[in-house]
Amino acid sequence: MKNKKHLNVPFYEILGKLFYAIAAIDGAIKPVEFNKLKEIIKTQWLDETEDNFQTDAIYQIEVVFNWLNVQNNLNSEALFKDFVEYKNEHNHFFTPPIKKLIIKTAHGIADSFCRKNKSELILLAKLDMELKKTND
Repeated sequence: MKNKKHLNVPFYEILGKLFYAIAAIDGAIKPVEFNKLKEIIKTQWLDETEDNFQTDAIYQIEVVFNWLNVQNNLNSEALFKDFVEYKNEHNHFFTPPIKKLIIKTAHGIADSFCRKNKSELILLAKLDMELKKTND
């Protein structure tokens, strides 16, 4: 099994939580938001990390997003806090290109349904500020 560990399964899982938090901040998940996430993953999130089932680990983003949706977990603040804690503990994964792609994906999800609303703008601003921090 090919297993390059520059990014890992927990990294992608936390991104699933983050992107779900962006979509859920307004209290509802629209199918267009999930579809936009899947489109962005297929076209822009390319990595050779694999999980234990030899499938692309990147799809853990979709798996976690969908699982949270099935659970109807609309606690975006708690999910965002989980992301921040992970980022602070694993800052080495958050390179400038990865940060840029995270922001681009988050904005794509927020824009996918009737543009960005106030709650999405606030969470996107928090994300932007968090990704600009460094843990040296």
